[in-house]
Amino acid sequence: MKYLVLQSPILDTQLREQIAAIAEADQVIQVRNHVVRFNGFNESLLEDIRHWCQQHKVDMAVLDELRSLNDIKILAMDMDSTLINIECIDEIAGCAGRKDQVAEITEATMRGEIKDFKESLIKRVALLEGTSAKCLQTIYDDILHLNPGAETLIETAHKHGITTLLVSGGFTFFTSRLKERLDLDYAYANQLEVLDGKLSGRVLGDILDGDAKANYLETLMEQLGATPEQCIAIGDGSNDLPMMSKVNYSVAYMAKPKVQEEARFSINHNGLDAVLNFFDN
Repeated sequence: MKYLVLQSPILDTQLREQIAAIAEADQVIQVRNHVVRFNGFNESLLEDIRHWCQQHKVDMAVLDELRSLNDIKILAMDMDSTLINIECIDEIAGCAGRKDQVAEITEATMRGEIKDFKESLIKRVALLEGTSAKCLQTIYDDILHLNPGAETLIETAHKHGITTLLVSGGFTFFTSRLKERLDLDYAYANQLEVLDGKLSGRVLGDILDGDAKANYLETLMEQLGATPEQCIAIGDGSNDLPMMSKVNYSVAYMAKPKVQEEARFSINHNGLDAVLNFFDN
């Protein structure tokens, strides 16, 4: 038996009954006000179900088994446009009057059109040269916000003893503050070089790209003895795919088309805490 989880802020009784009939659901479980789970459904109707969900802005997830959150050992997350609402490098570029130029490269990189993340980052960071480092704190204080459901997701992970990993192709200035704010277990990112209070246009040390994200996750999995079935990885850009390929619960959050195609699950109409409804908790 497979399970079908459907969730949307507009999933009312009428819509629930409608999709239950379309899916020929065996058992309908009301998980929360906006979340329903079918314990068994007609799998041959999956395309019809998917079409209905797209039409009604409902996120769907097909589960082979219903695991407990207590079985999960690792929650790995990207930062920019996943845990938080912005691409930090684009906002820094805004301080330098180069936001459009940098954002265009960022967008192409996240879509997977620019294959070499390291080259892309070097090019973008170079455009930040001369920007006041004070800009970073202004962005953190005034522009950066957690995406909906982020705090609930992380608080619930902590309650269930899940190790949290923030791994980003962005910058340590932001990941270190988010780590402290959210009490995350681990956080890794790239470090911007600052000289005389200004960005030098360079990154210190090795660049953290998609492969490095995957390596950090794999190392943690080995340390904790975690299997892919015990891990969640959430991202939105093509540089998250190597990390997401290592786990059973790969989640594309408001992601680029390429990422949604390759991830096992996609969330487009709910907050990050929608991930919790993939489990029997």
